[in-house]
Amino acid sequence: MKELKEIVNAFYVAQKAGKQTALATVVHVEGSSYRRAGARMLVTDDGQLTGAISGGCLEGDALRKALLVMAQQQPLLVTYDTTDDDDAKFGVGLGCNGVIHILIEPISIADASNPVNFFNLFLSKREPAVLITIFNMEDRHAAQYGTSLLFDQRGGISGALPASTISDAVLVDAAEVLRSGNTTTKTYFYQDNYTCFIELLQPSVSLVIVGAGNDAIPLMQMAKVLGWQITIVDGRANYATAARFPLADKLIVAKPHEVTPQIKLDKRTVFMLMTHNYNYDAALLKYILPLQTPYIGVLGPKKRLARMLAELSDDAVLVKENSDLVYGPAGLNIGSENAEEIALSILSEIQSVLNNRNGQSLRDMPVVHDRSNVNNFQLIK
Repeated sequence: MKELKEIVNAFYVAQKAGKQTALATVVHVEGSSYRRAGARMLVTDDGQLTGAISGGCLEGDALRKALLVMAQQQPLLVTYDTTDDDDAKFGVGLGCNGVIHILIEPISIADASNPVNFFNLFLSKREPAVLITIFNMEDRHAAQYGTSLLFDQRGGISGALPASTISDAVLVDAAEVLRSGNTTTKTYFYQDNYTCFIELLQPSVSLVIVGAGNDAIPLMQMAKVLGWQITIVDGRANYATAARFPLADKLIVAKPHEVTPQIKLDKRTVFMLMTHNYNYDAALLKYILPLQTPYIGVLGPKKRLARMLAELSDDAVLVKENSDLVYGPAGLNIGSENAEEIALSILSEIQSVLNNRNGQSLRDMPVVHDRSNVNNFQLIK
């Protein structure tokens, strides 16, 4: 969600400076592309770009289209066919081997349903939500409605769809996206052709780093580059300080049994135990293991973790049901040696676990991005 935060911040800076803005969103991809559907870029009328919709090959042309959108104050759907060998007709070197549909919409602060307001509403909570963007992929000259509605896990709705006839069907699909965790694109036929990009928005990862030693510093720094929220925990007040961890969102100095009550837990909260103090790590593991967070990393050799789990054997059910959530030694096997390399290894493992991936090389995968959940069609009578 780092990109969304940067776009929101850039929008308010532009507003303060009296600049017009437009938002470019990748709403649908057929084949291969550098960015998937949901990638966004904010464009100002003086050519400033925040975010990205490609690896740099589409931004120049999208900027020109965005200036037209700002002048006309009408959304525009642009399609780039990068499967064409003659990329030169775009004036750029593409080569992504896919068809990329980008919706560019003007943003008006006077419109309560503008995309930035939806982004703000989502970012104000640590809860997943679904963002619905409406366009017409069959007729690029037809009305392109743009970002229309935000749907949260409590059934709350902000915004409105352009046609009440498709509302029930779209909201059913939005609820399914929240349940399954799979973003989708679906076309609804009723008089007009409505293509809906039903996008799952997930809160940023909340990483709790237990241990304020020197090796925790690069882990914090790299995680912050990813836009993650960082909490530093340690029992030593002279280690867990703002001077040592200036990028941390929260610092906790506490004994093991005092830690979890001070942390707001959700499905995107992960722990990394790296105090190098066996007793502290083992004691805290006893408290966080029942929480069923998706990832608990433990630094150190396998024997160290095995001993910790053995000491919890008085509650064999607890260990058996939750031991799969514990990763120790933490990290992917990338040959890490120093603190920075170990941090990279740990963050890569956390990312793979949260995205249900196994960390294998993309070269060895037959399909990189499974697009079987797109191009669905529904006839509304």
